Amino acid sequence: MLRAFLRGTFTNQRLISLRKASSLSAARERQAPIDVHPEVEDALATGKPVVALESTIITHGMPYPTSLEMAQSVERIVRSTGSIPATIAVIGGRIKIGLHPAELERLADQRSNTTAVKLSRRDIAAAIALKKDGGTTCCSTLIFAALAGIKVFATGGLGGVHRGGENTMDVSADLHELTRCPVGLVSAGVKSILDIRRTLEYLETLGVPVVSYAETHDFPAFYSGRSGLESPWRVNDPRTAAHILHTHWQLGMSNGALFAVPIPAEYEAVGSALQDAVEQAVRESEEQNISNLGKAVTPWLLNRVGELTQGKSLVSNIALVENTALVGGQIAVEYAKLAGDRHDQDQCYPVTGIQGKPDELHSASDVASSGITDDLKGQPLLNASLIVVGCAAVDITSQPLTDSDLGHQSTSPGKVSMSLGGVGRNIAEAAHRVLSSCGSEFSAATLLVSSVGDDSFGRLLSEGTRMLGMRTDGLIPVHGGRSSVCSLLLETSGGLRTGVADMDLVRNMDGQMALEFILAHKPKLLAVDGNLSPDTLKVIVSECLRNGVDAADNTSKFSEPTSVVNSASILPAIAGNLDQLAWSPIAFASPNLLELAHVYQQAQLLDLTSHDRWWQVLDGLELGPKFRTDLDLLSRRDASNHDTSQGNLAFLVEKGVAQMAINLLPFFRHLVIKCGDLGVIVVMRLSGDDAAESSWSTESTNHHRRYVVSHSSTSGDIVVLQHFPAMQLPNDALVNTTGAGDSLVGALLATLVQSPKAFHSAISLQHTIDIAQHAALLSLQSPLAVSPLLSSLHGHLSH
Repeated sequence: MLRAFLRGTFTNQRLISLRKASSLSAARERQAPIDVHPEVEDALATGKPVVALESTIITHGMPYPTSLEMAQSVERIVRSTGSIPATIAVIGGRIKIGLHPAELERLADQRSNTTAVKLSRRDIAAAIALKKDGGTTCCSTLIFAALAGIKVFATGGLGGVHRGGENTMDVSADLHELTRCPVGLVSAGVKSILDIRRTLEYLETLGVPVVSYAETHDFPAFYSGRSGLESPWRVNDPRTAAHILHTHWQLGMSNGALFAVPIPAEYEAVGSALQDAVEQAVRESEEQNISNLGKAVTPWLLNRVGELTQGKSLVSNIALVENTALVGGQIAVEYAKLAGDRHDQDQCYPVTGIQGKPDELHSASDVASSGITDDLKGQPLLNASLIVVGCAAVDITSQPLTDSDLGHQSTSPGKVSMSLGGVGRNIAEAAHRVLSSCGSEFSAATLLVSSVGDDSFGRLLSEGTRMLGMRTDGLIPVHGGRSSVCSLLLETSGGLRTGVADMDLVRNMDGQMALEFILAHKPKLLAVDGNLSPDTLKVIVSECLRNGVDAADNTSKFSEPTSVVNSASILPAIAGNLDQLAWSPIAFASPNLLELAHVYQQAQLLDLTSHDRWWQVLDGLELGPKFRTDLDLLSRRDASNHDTSQGNLAFLVEKGVAQMAINLLPFFRHLVIKCGDLGVIVVMRLSGDDAAESSWSTESTNHHRRYVVSHSSTSGDIVVLQHFPAMQLPNDALVNTTGAGDSLVGALLATLVQSPKAFHSAISLQHTIDIAQHAALLSLQSPLAVSPLLSSLHGHLSH
């Protein structure tokens, strides 16, 4: 009866999340000192893949700053697979499941934090009671991963039976923990300083499955892919490995499994030399009685091996840890699919008890008229506060090992990866990540409306979007359609060199279909990207105005140009509506400098800048000699507060940036101009009630704060031009540039959804652009187009 009741009340996904969270919830009810990082908490609650990472390797395994760089690299690699990293540690007597960047650095910097301890099961309670910092070993990481419901844990090497263990009984607690923690431990085998044969025999006695993740049954030996021993089982793909773990769960088995991943082949050659150093270090430890020092033995041996090999062991150590992180992330993704029973998980936003699937609702009119409600509460499907209409694409990214490898009319060695992309999709993901982390009421606030083909790429887009926890009811499959694909060629530095975009499906998207979603949801903010055709954009803008969406429902329109070629696509929609309006038809646009120039030139070619309405608005602004003088003084300021090599802001005047932006104000109320290393420029026109109610009505030009303000005595309009210096990117932190601008726009939209009048004061505008730039900075440092760390920006939004 109870089981039937639960099935009638919760979706399968929620049941799984509930089971995973039960142990953690019980511990929290007992007021256990546990802090779960918000991103990890969200992932666990929604069934996203998570990979646990240990921290003893940070506190005791490697020297600083290598320890920090390694930890950051491993987290990035986990993210690249679509999984969320959860580095586990104890800080100040509190268990941390997932670390903030400052906490990671605190653990890694052993010079400033000399008292951090190494934590096995026996040490946990004492360290917490004494409010210590501690790095978790395999043993304690397994405990906390199991407590949180994390099914995959990636590390370097597993502990085991020490040499001479048959006499000393020196056996790592890691082995016993695998018998009671249902977690898949992904490692490069057993540390070669140990007795590998006896370790495998003991694991067999304990009933722990040992599986070589390789082409052969060879069991790896840390620095080498072969120990001379074999595992009883072998797999070579993440799906099968995940199936092993899932079968354990189905059968209610409480033990974990060991997946032994050999070190990458390019490090195999130095393995024998490293093993010779291991043997020497072991002999020295016995001669000096260090082998009797308990848990201090392993760090001593690893450090001594590093000395004997002049750092070569450290390089190999990092390589094998990064490799296990990659495999662990892949297994976690596949486990999430199995655990979520993917065929039954089409609902990806929190509306309990809906019998139909959002993907079966083929248009917004169906949503509006279907009457589908919550079986328990009678609530209709949630409306979207933000609708993004634009491109959802698959990005195929190629990056050569060196730039010199290009241009020879042949293939070049390098890295090729595939991920979700498309300007509209990237913007929607960025906004979703920021908004959903602000509370459950925003988890369904963002709706992406796009066309996808009924091909493998289309299925990848739908499934990948769902896995991110985003709504998929706006993804409309087109029979016989070819899904949008963007093939990008990056430089070794991560910058974009060139690319080819197949966007015909989105460009030919039916504007009436998109309009149905808009009219059904009546969002606070509508964003369109320039990949849509001018005809589609004209239908959307014209019909929204004709149906009173903008006036009656206070829906603002946001235009994202996407490229120089597409940046002027919105102009025909503007041209078709100027005669009806006393107000700019587009509330926001976010061009870069090249796109701004192209939009201005096209506006001239379309005679928009000779329209009576254009002259009326410009004359009403009364921008006279004082404005030009103020602008000239602003142009003399340095572009950066930190880097004088960026020069000054002379380009505002010399390249006509300010003039072009002001001439476009009759068409766009707010221009957020992306200037790359030179920062962001906002040019906006406030009119009517907006001008009267904003704090800009009492502001005047302030060159120190980088803004120029002009007040019209006749129309009451206010013009503001403000420069925001670029945030500093840490040295060598650039990974790729493909989604930075989209992340900036997505975070900006998220802020505007929560604070529609965010541009109405100098303080709130500064805060808004800071959030947007921070989002772009995070994505510049991520291998993904949109950094998952945008989920941590909710704290900034609440300020």
